[in-house]
Amino acid sequence: MRSIGLILTLTLFTLTSVAQFKNILLDPGLGAESPKAPTVAINPKNPKNIVAIASPGTLYYSMDGGLAWKKNAVTTAFGIAGSPVLLANGKGTFFLVHRSAPAGDQKTTHIVCHVSDDGGQTWDEGSPIGMTLNKVLDNPAMSFDSKGNLVVTFTQFDSYPSTDPDCTSRIMMSTSSNGKKWSKPFQLSQAEGNCLDDGHTAKGAVPAIGNDGKMFVAWSNQEKIFLDRSYDGGSMWLSNDINITEQKGGWKLSVEGYEEAHGMPTLLIDNTAKGIARGSLYVVWADQRNGAADADIWFMRSSNYGDNWTPPLRINKDDTHRQQYLPAMAIDQSTGNLYIVYYDRRDEDNLSTNVYLAWSTDNGLNFKETKISETSFTSDGGTLGGRMGIAAYKGIIVPIWTRSDGGKNSIVSAIIKQEDLVKIK
Repeated sequence: MRSIGLILTLTLFTLTSVAQFKNILLDPGLGAESPKAPTVAINPKNPKNIVAIASPGTLYYSMDGGLAWKKNAVTTAFGIAGSPVLLANGKGTFFLVHRSAPAGDQKTTHIVCHVSDDGGQTWDEGSPIGMTLNKVLDNPAMSFDSKGNLVVTFTQFDSYPSTDPDCTSRIMMSTSSNGKKWSKPFQLSQAEGNCLDDGHTAKGAVPAIGNDGKMFVAWSNQEKIFLDRSYDGGSMWLSNDINITEQKGGWKLSVEGYEEAHGMPTLLIDNTAKGIARGSLYVVWADQRNGAADADIWFMRSSNYGDNWTPPLRINKDDTHRQQYLPAMAIDQSTGNLYIVYYDRRDEDNLSTNVYLAWSTDNGLNFKETKISETSFTSDGGTLGGRMGIAAYKGIIVPIWTRSDGGKNSIVSAIIKQEDLVKIK
């Protein structure tokens, strides 16, 4: 059965214009569930087809490059529990993974993958990943190789949350050739974390796969970012748990006024057809090495498959010593340009937050940045969720984020052209 749900046409909603880029209100957050933690994907076969999702399971799709959007909801017999992530392959097929749990049961969870062959309009009922583990599974991420094989990574908790010193968390992986049948998950990480869901919990694993089959996974644990790598498509893993950088304060940041102000890493690989940076690895994260009241966005790159990394580069250019957090990164695989979106408090003396975009056209050597939110917002103790999203292809950049105004969430996006970024000094 294909799940369609209620479909509504959304129109562009422009907030008071104080910025260069028009903000698009995808969801005013009027339903029973407060949307948060959105992600987005662009169909590389048809770049006008854009699909987004917000936790726990509200979908948005556009067939005209973001001029008009429609809204529906993913459903599954396995239950919707949030943490959704989207991906589109070169054939135009969309994949969606999310955390799943039976109604009223959050102690035993698994990951479910859905497939859409019609641009995100309808989805299959979903296939479970890790159902037999009888553990709490969370925070999935996804990638695919040049043959279309899928990889999903996630955190497995013995119990969640738990103060038991013997309770541990670990990074797991599962693979599939089609998104419908999945391998038995196996433990990827060597060092385990706690079950407190703090900076000493193993979390935020994200895979990246090169066109040559080399596979990489980065995640946070013990106030560090670790890297695992395989040179044969995941059959054998070499140099496990390489500590590539410190993450002072850990991935769970202390940001006044917000829950889930995370700094978990994003890992990407340059799979452009040509160019000197082909095969380069990029990682972005946030931490509080400059103080608990001064989280910053950091970036590193490696040109030799993770053997060596550049020193951490601070992406936010402000000198205000205020908070920047929850970064997400995309690479336009048609150009190699990099884009990083993040929440930023530099412009306000209070707890008000804006959204900034940073970009690099020289493979991460240099970045520029600009504010893309038209107005700031103040959550008053609300939650933004553990993710914001961004996608880029053929010069079109689509960031997506959560606004939380007085505890009420809404989902906002923008359609940005690289040719317009070039005009910013």
